[in-house]
Amino acid sequence: MAMRSFYNEIKSMKVKELPNHLKPMFTIDYVKKSIQRGLDNYHAKYIMTDSIDPLYHVCFGGMIFSYLVALPEERRHLEHQQHAKEHGGAHH
Repeated sequence: MAMRSFYNEIKSMKVKELPNHLKPMFTIDYVKKSIQRGLDNYHAKYIMTDSIDPLYHVCFGGMIFSYLVALPEERRHLEHQQHAKEHGGAHH
């Protein structure tokens, strides 16, 4: 929803007008207020309604995070395995 409203704001602008429109959005104060607004919305939508969704968010977020942390090591392992296959090396 936020992306749609942002798109609607900028779609009628010219390219030269875009930096002046975006520059205020990258200030520390604006980012802090945006994060706080998002947290308030999340709290109102999920926490205050006694929804089980936050538990799902933590579980799935943890799974995704652990996958992303392990991904570089897995890629190195697969590259090593592929290199060994190509060069006839022993696989261990």
